[in-house]
Amino acid sequence: MYAITGITGKVGGAVARELLAAGQPVRAVVRDATRAEAWAERGCGIATAFMEDPSSLAAAFEGATGVFILPPSEFDPEPGFPEARTVIEAVCAALLKARPDKVVCLSTIGAQADEVNLLTQRTLMEQALSEMPMPVTFLRPGWFMENAAWDVASASDDGVIASYLQPLDKPVPMVATADVGRVAAELLQQTWRGVRVVELEGPRRASPNDLAAAFATVLSRPVRAEAVERQTWEALFRTQCMKHPLPRMRMLDGFNEGWIDFESSSDEILRGHVELETVLGELVSRRT
Repeated sequence: MYAITGITGKVGGAVARELLAAGQPVRAVVRDATRAEAWAERGCGIATAFMEDPSSLAAAFEGATGVFILPPSEFDPEPGFPEARTVIEAVCAALLKARPDKVVCLSTIGAQADEVNLLTQRTLMEQALSEMPMPVTFLRPGWFMENAAWDVASASDDGVIASYLQPLDKPVPMVATADVGRVAAELLQQTWRGVRVVELEGPRRASPNDLAAAFATVLSRPVRAEAVERQTWEALFRTQCMKHPLPRMRMLDGFNEGWIDFESSSDEILRGHVELETVLGELVSRRT
């Protein structure tokens, strides 16, 4: 049996669907059982647990062949990442008590970076889970293609996407959540020893200009990318009700300056199958 956290989200749901398609038993780990009714109808077991509560997590992980950890994302963390540290402590305690056979944890590109930024939350998780007694795999995907959901309205209505990724012609490793879920499910069904890191991106890298061109193809209208000037970021993020925008700003700096990147050589990085235009087409169709 595979216990899947975050199953009501895109990645966790993709992991569960892949495992079910392979004939594997799945336990949906959710905060609210009423949100998991569709998974129960698919034949999943249901466990109610909170990512900050080691006791409920341990019960959810009990008897699992493998556990998929999808840490909750905190986009406006307090200084020192206390929210992430609480989850990390609970997950580690639960794993030590339940002792599943293996763990796959969703991490991120650039988790190895020394510079403190929004993704440091995943760095801290990797450091803690690396000490677990069971085999652990950290799956580090690139920039999610689905982040372009923020650009659908402006691309559709105005033919413009505002880009914090710069310069506009710099390719960035991007990947679809469907590919992330598929690969995570494959990793869960493998056997390995110790700790390993698996890095994943899509079929090809895409710059902000490439993203605009893909939107233009999907929308059948001209679309261009416009850079958002660095000196305006803090004020803009604060208008979005962020209290602590610096970690997000430093994450974007990391992509733009190149210190958030993959560790592996290009021939070692896994490649997904889902094209950027496919994801954008789905995002646009949901809006319409």
